[in-house]
Amino acid sequence: MTSVTLSVHISLAALAMFVLKAWRSTAFALYGYLNFTKAGFLEHSKRFKPEDMEAKIPGKNCIITGANSGIGYATAEGLAQRGATVYLVCRNKERGEAALSKIQSTTGNQNVHLEVCDLSSVSEIKSLASRFSKKDVPVHMLKAAPDARVITVSSGGMYASPLTTDLMYSESNFKGVEQYSRNKRVQVALTEKWAEKYMNKGIGFYSMHPGWAETPGVARSLPSFNEKLKGKLRTSEEGADTVIWLALQAKDKLVPGAFYFDRAEAPKHLKFAAATGSHALIDSIISSLNSMASLSA
Repeated sequence: MTSVTLSVHISLAALAMFVLKAWRSTAFALYGYLNFTKAGFLEHSKRFKPEDMEAKIPGKNCIITGANSGIGYATAEGLAQRGATVYLVCRNKERGEAALSKIQSTTGNQNVHLEVCDLSSVSEIKSLASRFSKKDVPVHMLKAAPDARVITVSSGGMYASPLTTDLMYSESNFKGVEQYSRNKRVQVALTEKWAEKYMNKGIGFYSMHPGWAETPGVARSLPSFNEKLKGKLRTSEEGADTVIWLALQAKDKLVPGAFYFDRAEAPKHLKFAAATGSHALIDSIISSLNSMASLSA
C-alpha cells in the first residue's frame, strides 16, 4: 500500500468517525427533546398506574447516594415517605445534615440517617462500606441482602457514546460532557454484567435514567443547556419517579440488567449509532476498575 493510498484510507476513516459522532449527537438531541423533557414525562405518565407507587416499605434499608439535593434528595424523600429506613450518603456534612432534617420533618419518618462520604475517593468508599458492615443490618437497596436490589441512576447522555476501555480519557483535548457520557454508558454495561453474575444471589440489578431534570447539578455543570431549556426541564421529583418505582415493584415484574425510563424498559442504544457491540468490552473494563480500586475480581 502506497503512502498516498494509506493517507486516503486514514482520511476516509476519520470522515466516517466524524459522521458517526455527528449522527449520535443529532439523534440523541432529537430523541432527548421529544422524550426527556417535562413534556415527555407528562405524555409518558398517561400510562402510569397509581397503584404502583402505593406500596409501603417499612423495615427496608435503603442507601441513597448524592442525597442532599436534586434527584438523590427526591428519591430519599420518596422512600422515607413510604416508611423505609434511609441512609443519605453525602459528601458535605452540613448540606447532608440539612437534607436529613428536612426529610425527617416533611415525612415524619425519623429513621433517616446521614453517612458522610466522598464517592470520588476509593478509600472513603471502603471506609463507608466497613462502617456500614459493622451496623449488622441488611441493605435492601444498593448492596447485598436477601431480596435486595441495586438501582443505578445513569443518564440518557450515554446514548451518544459507545463503551470504551479508555476510562481516563487519554485524548489531549478533554471534553467533560463526553467523558460523562462515556461513564454513564459504563454504568449501564456494568449493570448488565452484575445482573448476570449475581442472578442466583437474590440481588436485582437495574439501571435507569431520569430524563432532563432541572437540578443544582445540571445548573452548575451545564449552565447554557439549563438556560436554553428553562421551563421545559423536569422537576427533581419527576426525575426520581422511576427510581422510586423500581424500588417498589416486585422483582418478577422487572427485567434483570434492564435499562428503564419513565417506568418502562428502554432501549440501551439508538438505531444506527454503532454502539451495541461495544458492550463486549465490559470484562476488560471491569478488570481495569478492579485494578484501580485494588479489588479482587
